[in-house]
Amino acid sequence: MSMVQFTVEETNLLSIYHEGGKAQLMENMTAALPDMDADMRELARRTLSKVDALTDEEYAELAVYAADEA
Repeated sequence: MSMVQFTVEETNLLSIYHEGGKAQLMENMTAALPDMDADMRELARRTLSKVDALTDEEYAELAVYAADEA
């Protein structure tokens, strides 16, 4: 199994929108895209494409914590 690697920035972004499962995270982050500046939007799109490539099982194995818990 080749696990997708996330950068620190991508992991931080995941921690912001992480609630529920993979589909919920993708829905939350996609909904926020119009409110992001161009750099943030690029980061979010790259992160979304990586998350999309994961199976639900791989997503469940990601160590994603809320930013204030880290």
